[in-house]
Amino acid sequence: MAEPWIHVDVTLQIGPRKQRVQLTGARQVLGIVGPSGCGKTTLLRVIAGAESRASGDVHALGEVWQGPGQFVPAWKRGVGWVPQDALLLPHLTTLQNLEYAGRSSREETLEIADLLGVTELIHRSPRHLSGGERQRVALGRALLAKPRILLLDEPFSALDPALRSRLRRVIADRIQNGPRAVLVTHDERDLDAFDAQRVDISSV
Repeated sequence: MAEPWIHVDVTLQIGPRKQRVQLTGARQVLGIVGPSGCGKTTLLRVIAGAESRASGDVHALGEVWQGPGQFVPAWKRGVGWVPQDALLLPHLTTLQNLEYAGRSSREETLEIADLLGVTELIHRSPRHLSGGERQRVALGRALLAKPRILLLDEPFSALDPALRSRLRRVIADRIQNGPRAVLVTHDERDLDAFDAQRVDISSV
């Protein structure tokens, strides 16, 4: 078995209750499943360094990101995060949102736009995009940031079945020899497409 690249042992604050989550990931993609409200999105926020209410340890890529007397801020972790609500910058066009991280050439940006099927949308603002289109732009922006770890929170949920199937293959191909990923999903087909290591946090 491959060497683990991430280990998390944290106590999450989920509303009025606390929940301990322990997991270790060794495959390229770690798939997080569980019922709504069990803390899947909160766990991604912990890994990203955006959740101050969690206590415990986060080790990733041979580094201690969180532990006793240690907390690496989000901007130093090198993660790309695709939240459920996309969070595009409203005053920028699709192209400008894709280029926002500033780590890719215009050629690379247009290649990703084509792969994700948003080439015809590059001059539109987010308010003129559908939910599925915004989700694809958010995916592209995260990939173009060239992260060390990609955090995906239900990244295909706003897409129709045919597009969802195609983009699973596109993103899986990009990740295969690229960044590690943590994928939150309710769809087992997402896990199969990414050959993900499945972790149900409702039972850990």
